[in-house]
Amino acid sequence: MKYYLIAGEASGDLHGARLIEALKAQDPKASIRCWGGDLMQQAGGTLIKHYRDLAFMGFWEVLINLPTILKNIRFCKADIMGFAPDVVIYIDYPGFNLRLAEWARKKGYRNHYYISPQLWAWKANRAAKMKRDLDALYTILPFEKAYFKEKHNYEVHYVGHPLLDSLAKSNPPKDFRKTHALDDRPIVALLPGSRQQEVKKMLPLFLKMIPAFPDHQFVIAGTPTLGKAYYTALMDTQFCNIVVGNTYALLQSSEAALVTSGTATLETALFEVPQVVCYKTSGFSYWLAKKWVTLEWISLVNLIFDREVVEELIQEKCTAEKLEKALREILSPEGKVHLKKQYQQLNQLLDQGGASQKTAALILEACLK
Repeated sequence: MKYYLIAGEASGDLHGARLIEALKAQDPKASIRCWGGDLMQQAGGTLIKHYRDLAFMGFWEVLINLPTILKNIRFCKADIMGFAPDVVIYIDYPGFNLRLAEWARKKGYRNHYYISPQLWAWKANRAAKMKRDLDALYTILPFEKAYFKEKHNYEVHYVGHPLLDSLAKSNPPKDFRKTHALDDRPIVALLPGSRQQEVKKMLPLFLKMIPAFPDHQFVIAGTPTLGKAYYTALMDTQFCNIVVGNTYALLQSSEAALVTSGTATLETALFEVPQVVCYKTSGFSYWLAKKWVTLEWISLVNLIFDREVVEELIQEKCTAEKLEKALREILSPEGKVHLKKQYQQLNQLLDQGGASQKTAALILEACLK
């Protein structure tokens, strides 16, 4: 069969790659065309558009880039029609994907959505359109199936979290410190995000921690799409090492982490690394988010537990002083023990893995009917 996958972010590229592998394993004749990144391409998809050209973050950023976004939508529609897939598979990235799904339904394509938009956070009114436009929705967070059923009378498939599969394939690093010219001091990993806007906001703040913790070394988890030069340009007087494209090995070697909110917060927790979650955006974007988003927490860890497990420093609370205090707390023996005990419950909450295989099987079953 012919599959068209659309992912618009680094996390979608990761999960899309695992899904492509599962589809190819279950359908050896699969022909796959995709929007995503290097991982989806390496998994066997024909990459049409890279997510680095798509990832606009925040309300204001989306607004000023609207002409580019609309151009991409037009291009995607034409590419889908030229490929004529048996099914279109959307991976998160709702602002773009839900618009495409509405068009694709009218054109008669099968629509399957993997990794649901977070309607429980905001824009719950999208549920009616999703029920109308999607043939199936696959959710990855444990509370989402009940949410869709109780709030929207919408039957969805809970497949578990795909991160469990990706982490299971991550082997403990060998000679990691030697390979990356790191010394013997404990490592604090810096995960400033995958988009330029995030990194530009968060990395300078993270780097301010270096003088306060001379007994630790700070290491940036860099993304290949930005490259080392982008991170180096944001350093002022505080320099630290950069590890590009090897975040899991870095986390497995770290004593603590400073993490920009997103999928990375869950990845860090699953590796049982104590963390502080941080987030800043433009004043306008934050003002709009406060009006529309009613969640008490923003990190996936706290959302899954439905209580504060990791400390969050958001917008005006995200200062150097508060960050230093929070980092000292998680580096203390008591802080480490407390967080790791909490983390150990995550695997039970997130099912037992196999999300990609389950989703691929359900898609194949539906399309072969």
